[in-house]
Amino acid sequence: MNRKTLVLPAAAVLLTPLLAACGGAEDSRAIVVGTTDQFIATEDAPAPLDPAFAYDTGTWNILRQTVQTLLHVPRGGGEPVPEAAQNCGFSDKASESYRCKLRSGLTFADGTPVTAEDVKYSIERVLRIKSDNGTAALLANVDTVETKGADEVVFHLKAPDATFPYKLSTPVAGILSKDKYAAGKLRDGFDVDGSGPYTMKVERDGDKAARFVFTKNPKYKGDIVPRNDKVELRAFADAGAMGQALEGDDIDMMARSLSQKQIRDLTETPKESIRVTEVPGLEIRYLGFNTKAPSVKEKAVRQAMAAVVDRGALVNGVYGPTAEPLYSLIPSSITGHATPFYDAYGDPDTGRAAKILKDAGVKTPVKVTLNYTTDHYGAETAQEFEALKKQLVASGLFDATTRGAEWSTFRPAQKRGDYAVYGLGWFPDYPDPDNYIAPFLDSDNFLNTPYVNKVVRDQLIPRSRRQADRTAASPVYEQIQKIVAEDVPVLPLWQGKQYVAARDDLTGVEYALNTSSDLLLWELGRGTA
Repeated sequence: MNRKTLVLPAAAVLLTPLLAACGGAEDSRAIVVGTTDQFIATEDAPAPLDPAFAYDTGTWNILRQTVQTLLHVPRGGGEPVPEAAQNCGFSDKASESYRCKLRSGLTFADGTPVTAEDVKYSIERVLRIKSDNGTAALLANVDTVETKGADEVVFHLKAPDATFPYKLSTPVAGILSKDKYAAGKLRDGFDVDGSGPYTMKVERDGDKAARFVFTKNPKYKGDIVPRNDKVELRAFADAGAMGQALEGDDIDMMARSLSQKQIRDLTETPKESIRVTEVPGLEIRYLGFNTKAPSVKEKAVRQAMAAVVDRGALVNGVYGPTAEPLYSLIPSSITGHATPFYDAYGDPDTGRAAKILKDAGVKTPVKVTLNYTTDHYGAETAQEFEALKKQLVASGLFDATTRGAEWSTFRPAQKRGDYAVYGLGWFPDYPDPDNYIAPFLDSDNFLNTPYVNKVVRDQLIPRSRRQADRTAASPVYEQIQKIVAEDVPVLPLWQGKQYVAARDDLTGVEYALNTSSDLLLWELGRGTA
């Protein structure tokens, strides 16, 4: 297949040196994958790819190719299995001490040996830096890290945590070299060094990364078996541009994220040599609230919004069959799912909402601004927030407006508490109910929210983690979800499905995007699997 050259605006001058260093696009036969994720280094976030800071699906998808972890979730899902480790396991019945032994002969891509001290250094570095992005919260239960010789590491936890193996499989627990990553400072820019299955070169366009070239790491030793020698990940401004590149044979696969229209068109009117694949997804979308902001400080205001929002109309009008209404933080396919928001508020009911506000003495209409990101979750986000605004205004109880901002501006502002109401999505770090609860309600959480429920934080979350049998933790999660529906610090809206579109000579497509929206680029190949 003769691949055409895709020229990215303002970056063309950088293209030739990069490809020359890689041996040329035509000769290397790199598999090219498109994404609408944006990679930007800004004053507020100068280190987007540092594992101590990175905490969104796009940046994690870069790190998963390049930075090795002790464990990883295997193809098709399930419990984590050893990756950089030879074996791992709890060494006590209380799930408070977790031990891993490294594989022999591990080295970083530059040939430097990987030791237990590097693992200890990497974990302690995340906790020491404790970035405001919420990343360190995943490792906050680590009390001390002990090494035994060069190849054994023991994690002593503050409290029992049956989900800890999952946390060690995420990029926040990536193994780094102290020679490349300073102990108390984030590493600015887009350079990444690790011991993962690929090495990486990046093509920059000003403060953005436009293209990542992943080349098979000859020194890699681990559980992953790359099915290709080289993969490129190209960032597109929107799904439309990415779709044109696929149809023009400039890329081999569209991953995150196709628009609803593209999915419908490619499904109903298939294109020659292109196939669409639905893969299981666990994405959720929700409204978050700054519970100290005057407009939504009263719980009744948030409850009234919960009583007014019509999820069914929202999903049908904007996302069609690619999403379904969600009445809980925990999606329907995850253990512990319930429908507390439907149980508490039922179908959309303006009369119920009006009574909630009247009983609380709240004057109407309540003025609110719905903030959303314009470039992080896909083209439909603006339509979604316009539909939400119309629903709130139509109730007569709210004077609602919308305001969009690019992710590089939106996320820092949200963390600072600049927005009273904001829209976010959540792609799980690992497929467990804990990861739909703790990031929103635990200490040092992802939202940086002022909302605190001490019963949830200090009693229920720790209790849920004691259950090695995750099904046995369901009653605790049901209790937590009822509290969330009562206090409404967040308002779940919908859960989504995932789709990829690829040229028909590409293999491994069905495995290349897992339920957590992790891109597993090593699964891709050409011809027969």
